[in-house]
Amino acid sequence: MNMRTLVVEDDVITAQVMASSLSAAGFVVEVCRQGEDAWFLGATEDFDVVFLDLVLPQLDGLTVLRRWRKQGRDMAVIAMAAKDGWSTRVETINLGADDFLTKPFQMEEMIARARAVLRRKHGYSAPHLTAGDVVLDTSTMRVAVEGRPIRLSGLEYRLLSYLLHHKGRVVPGTELGDRLYRNDEPREANAIEALILRLRRKLGVKIIETRRGLGYCARDN
Repeated sequence: MNMRTLVVEDDVITAQVMASSLSAAGFVVEVCRQGEDAWFLGATEDFDVVFLDLVLPQLDGLTVLRRWRKQGRDMAVIAMAAKDGWSTRVETINLGADDFLTKPFQMEEMIARARAVLRRKHGYSAPHLTAGDVVLDTSTMRVAVEGRPIRLSGLEYRLLSYLLHHKGRVVPGTELGDRLYRNDEPREANAIEALILRLRRKLGVKIIETRRGLGYCARDN
């Protein structure tokens, strides 16, 4: 799951553990620790999923969430709080959160919740994404073609996952770059094109179409 993810958590150790676990699961992760910074990042940059602590310096999480939704920002938001009162959950969901995690939680649960929320956002109920003979299992991060396992690098997997989540839509190369790399990661001008070529060779089937001057599209072959 190559989704661009924002972790908003003021506890340094917790933020580091979350970011490390999400990165290992295929997410591209940015971290911030203050409410004002979180609001600005969410308002100006595109994230697929945000883990939002409700207790933050400068600006609380509920205010951040309220501002995002009022601005029309529709990224998936999973709220986090140490208290599990039903009123907090109700208020958070009513403000537009997609899910709620009560601290402390296991990293496996966090990742499973993120994958489930993203599947629902893209209209999938099961963890399997398909295009022609290609099957990608988001729960195990495995890819198969006609039942044959295919070994992909982390970048190749994230690229395929993003295209399959948006199957049928032409995705610009700039959008792919934003989803595959963190802001502080260097990238070459032709990095996406070269990555597409490597992925096509490994898959051996024609499910990724190039639209010259527009981008790339995954489709059933």
